[in-house]
Amino acid sequence: MKHIFISLLALSVLSACTTFDPYTGEEKTTNTAKGASIGAGVGAVMAYLKNRNEDDARKRNQRILRAAAGGAAIGGGIGFYMDNQEAKLRKQLRQSGVSVVRDGDNINLVMPGNITFDTNSSFIKPTFIPVLDSVAIVLEEYDKTLVVVGGHTDNDGSVSYNQQLSEKRAASVSLHLRSKGIVNDRIETVGFGEANPVVQNDSRTNKEQNRRVEITLIPITQ
Repeated sequence: MKHIFISLLALSVLSACTTFDPYTGEEKTTNTAKGASIGAGVGAVMAYLKNRNEDDARKRNQRILRAAAGGAAIGGGIGFYMDNQEAKLRKQLRQSGVSVVRDGDNINLVMPGNITFDTNSSFIKPTFIPVLDSVAIVLEEYDKTLVVVGGHTDNDGSVSYNQQLSEKRAASVSLHLRSKGIVNDRIETVGFGEANPVVQNDSRTNKEQNRRVEITLIPITQ
């Protein structure tokens, strides 16, 4: 299937400014610094989902809810539901290297490539397995969310190679989450290749930021 990609290129480098989360003790990048990451990550996912068949998406959501606790979509407490999920993710992922980014009612987990995979590899590093296990624990508890796993690369190499690598890396993360009991219907897997950098690919440091896997959590409200 040919994916439709929308490049959302951020024009400024992410700021190094951080704040301190009094609940988890996590150092958090400021909202201004996160802007580029939100645009390239969640924006690409929402564009991807928008191009899916609506009837298929509705049936998928119904299957997810049948398997979920209570069997009903999130009601008026959607913000509270996602707030609690975000707090638990921050606590589980403290000092893991994974950024937890909130965008409205969605949550984006940004996993840098240098801690998840070796260069040109789609095999998850053994040291990163416990981090994914921690994510799976929270996903299993908050089971009324769609889980979109997206792979991203820098622009080194050919476009086709980067596309394939991003797909394989996203598939590896998805497979691990499924192995930990996350319902198959909840997981969407997509490779974005080099189409959605968070910063310009004009330096080694910037390219490191663009090599990443992102897990976007979207609440099922209907």
